[in-house]
Amino acid sequence: MQSLKGALLFAAACLLPPQTWAGAQQYEPLSASVQAALSGAIADKKPPGSSFKNYSEAVEWLSAMSPRLAKRIPNQEYRLELLRAIHYEATRAGLDPQLVLGLIQVESGFRKYAVSSAGARGYMQVMPFWVKLIGTPDDNLFHMRINLRYGCTILRHYLDIEKGNLFRALGRYNGSLGRAEYPNMVRGAWDQWRFEKRNIAP
Repeated sequence: MQSLKGALLFAAACLLPPQTWAGAQQYEPLSASVQAALSGAIADKKPPGSSFKNYSEAVEWLSAMSPRLAKRIPNQEYRLELLRAIHYEATRAGLDPQLVLGLIQVESGFRKYAVSSAGARGYMQVMPFWVKLIGTPDDNLFHMRINLRYGCTILRHYLDIEKGNLFRALGRYNGSLGRAEYPNMVRGAWDQWRFEKRNIAP
């Protein structure tokens, strides 16, 4: 029932004009150990290599995902760069890359320079306070890889706080903990990306 409701919310959102559905992550004091761990997770900016197991896995995944983004991101080279970065950062954080695709779709509609009314920025709508909390002053949240690194690290942090409860972790990410609309929309979008991966041939 929840997945059906999420799918209906997602379908309804797709019929509306593009907009930012972002809320705002809420500032919460962090212990010194957690702050240090998150800072360490953010610090390594450049990936050492591919996150795919092999070349054929990369071709299959990118071939399945890329057509979905063609209308939003017409430049194929940039589109593939974004998809590789999403796969890498999601995998690095222990997240399903299609979950991150669904979150970006709901949060920013894949708009690199999206800004919410609360000031959240970029693809994953990261709040600027995170830069002061765990980053460095020159971290630009509109930079593709920096934004994805922050967003995936923050979602992983919330999942850890909530002991793996995705519904509550998504609520924290959006600043809407306790309300069902946002988590259901992201899960509906996630289901769409997973369905397409199963059904689009490379």
